[in-house]
Amino acid sequence: MALLSNVHSGLSDPTTTPQKKVHITNSYVYYHYKCDGYNDVGWGCGYRTLQTIASHLSLQDKQGKAVQVPTLMKIQETLVEIGDKELSFIKSREWIGSFEVCLVIDKLYDVPCKILHCPSGGMTSIFPKLEEHFAKSSSAPPIMMGGDRDASSKGVLGTCSVDDDRWLLVLDPHYQGGQTSAAKLQREGYIRWIHLSEFDKQSFYNICLPQFSNVLCTI
Repeated sequence: MALLSNVHSGLSDPTTTPQKKVHITNSYVYYHYKCDGYNDVGWGCGYRTLQTIASHLSLQDKQGKAVQVPTLMKIQETLVEIGDKELSFIKSREWIGSFEVCLVIDKLYDVPCKILHCPSGGMTSIFPKLEEHFAKSSSAPPIMMGGDRDASSKGVLGTCSVDDDRWLLVLDPHYQGGQTSAAKLQREGYIRWIHLSEFDKQSFYNICLPQFSNVLCTI
């Protein structure tokens, strides 16, 4: 299966009059369930979001470390190597969350990450920090988020706001079909703008923000 890059390109804005829209500007590859022939349906979404973030870092290679995007096995081996998981974790079907994603990115790419905790119903309060992530740097990587009630991993590629309305540009790693296209993924909602009101207000979220660059960009 040929992996697709930059699947948000051409996606319509969530509003006709956005006051502020910031999003990823550098390239990434979309990783999703079964994209490498390995059946990880039901547990691999966090790994796939990690791979999407890793593809962004690998494609830029500004750190002088041309690290390949890690396989699911490599991710598990890395977490065992650094002491976060027991040896039995390798070849298991245990899922990973934002904390594990931070550890792997730091280990493989020398890119530190921040963990942002969003309490239940708190998406509006943490939105400015997500907006700042994409606004402050032209090299801002994708963000990983996952919760408890809403446990599905999500990649976040940008933010948009107008008055009191706010959206996140969300990349869903749960696609598990065959060869596809960016247009089809957009039609089927695997990459879309999600209004903050659509997030589960009973779920907390942990958000991984890779701190890749301090190069300022103009908005």
